Amino acid sequence: MTKKEYKRELYNLQVELVKFQREVIEKDLKVCIIFEGRDAAGKDGTIKRFVEHLSPREARVVALGKPSDRDKKSWYFQRYVPHLPSGGEMVFFNRSWYNRAGVEKVMHFCTEEEHKRFLNDVGNFEKLLVDSDIIFIKYYLDISKDEQAERLEARKNDPLKQWKLSPIDAQAQKLWKEYSDARDIMFSKTTFDFAPWYVIHTNRKKEARINAMKHFLSLMSYEGKKEEFLNYDKTVVCQFNTKCYEQGLIFS
Repeated sequence: MTKKEYKRELYNLQVELVKFQREVIEKDLKVCIIFEGRDAAGKDGTIKRFVEHLSPREARVVALGKPSDRDKKSWYFQRYVPHLPSGGEMVFFNRSWYNRAGVEKVMHFCTEEEHKRFLNDVGNFEKLLVDSDIIFIKYYLDISKDEQAERLEARKNDPLKQWKLSPIDAQAQKLWKEYSDARDIMFSKTTFDFAPWYVIHTNRKKEARINAMKHFLSLMSYEGKKEEFLNYDKTVVCQFNTKCYEQGLIFS
């Protein structure tokens, strides 16, 4: 995708997102989108393109930090609940309660029992969201090991990206297999008919962002929708099933 093509498609899709947000506001819809994935897979950049031209009063990005002592003593999902959307709002989670299925499990920030309980409970939690008329979408951004290594190295040399570096990032390559195993368990246990996972192949940033936006908008209903802009590449975005592995959309 050339820079010119990217800018043209991005503009068209951001116009469609503004149309959709107008529908959200007028009809008091509640929209919750979560973005999970490996370190350096492009969650920040993808979310930025989604929200760039949305009304900030009705669109929020949630990126929670390390849980407090009080959070650790509370029901696991409790700290996420206050950030869920009210009528007329769109909320974008940059990492979510699925921290427990990934980072917390791999880095031993939770016990095996806590991890198991999460996998058993998350379906009930998400069913409550969907039954409360929240439009709920789950994306997992996947990246190859070599591409991740290049992006992590580039962060070290970019003074504008120093804030993205963390001790956990430093372990991403060393614990690649552990993260892969945790991800695969998460997919197998938390893909539900009412809340499936959608996997985005992110080795090419521009294509990943464009196709994530196309896919999301293709699922939505709103006035003035231009379907011709929303034909996403199914080799970039797929609803999780075993074929995603066969198609090389999920890296082992």
